[in-house]
Amino acid sequence: MIKDKYIEKLLVKPGKSLTITDFYTGWAQNDALKERGKNNVKARAQEILEENRTALANAQELLWIDNRYSILIILQGMDTAGKDGTIKHVMSGVNPQGCRVTSFGVPTRYELDHSFLWRFWKAMPRRGEIGIFNRSYYEDVLVPKVHPEILKDHRLPVAKPDEEFWNTRYEDIRAFERHLIANGTIILKFFLNISKDEQKERLLSRLENEEKNWKFSLSDLSERKRWDDYHKAYEEAFFQTSTKDAPWYIIPADYKWAARTLVADLIVKGINSLDLRYPTTTDEMKQELKKAREILENE
Repeated sequence: MIKDKYIEKLLVKPGKSLTITDFYTGWAQNDALKERGKNNVKARAQEILEENRTALANAQELLWIDNRYSILIILQGMDTAGKDGTIKHVMSGVNPQGCRVTSFGVPTRYELDHSFLWRFWKAMPRRGEIGIFNRSYYEDVLVPKVHPEILKDHRLPVAKPDEEFWNTRYEDIRAFERHLIANGTIILKFFLNISKDEQKERLLSRLENEEKNWKFSLSDLSERKRWDDYHKAYEEAFFQTSTKDAPWYIIPADYKWAARTLVADLIVKGINSLDLRYPTTTDEMKQELKKAREILENE
């Protein structure tokens, strides 16, 4: 497990404004880690990741059997931040029957005929299940803020979204999450924080490697030009929606191995914080099991 003093540096404290650039994107959060050296830290991180994969597989089984809670993992980040890879590497040991990944793109016309939260409500994990949102309802307080013109197609009952409109959306999200938490859903929210320089390198990699060409879109470059605008929208969203029961964690993501280790650790910590237990065996059930054993042994 990663020490709490490191996790604390990732937390967006409720009610406090923030600047994303104040959060580190690299592998060493302090001088102590720097002194250990990158290779040593990476080796230990990979050990912790493997330990957490095993712990997560066991915890997920107990979550399923206990059947009182569900886990919602929200992954957000700029393009190339590593959301897909994080899901693949962190959840590799989990039983797919108890884990569901949902990716959200541009809403369809049918989805736009409902409230912005409707399509996400339908994808919520059941009790005993881990649900992962690759992008989420937070897109609705991010993309339209950077590109307000797209709201014209949303047929909203407001002529022009103003501060009151956005504040209402933030409150809708807070209320939505309060409702989920009250009904047994644990919400873990991660922003994979990469630097602009690292994003450039990853985009170039997609261009230079033919097997990765399919990942590249010219829209990636146009969105990159709005980097500061997106950061501003994220900062406001974090300020408005990082709460005591559903805080945001800003994960340093320039090094994929560091990001995956931190996310896995926080997921395991989240599940282990629950009072999960196997069903109790009554005296009557014990007698039935004893009888069943005798029948099998005497065949």
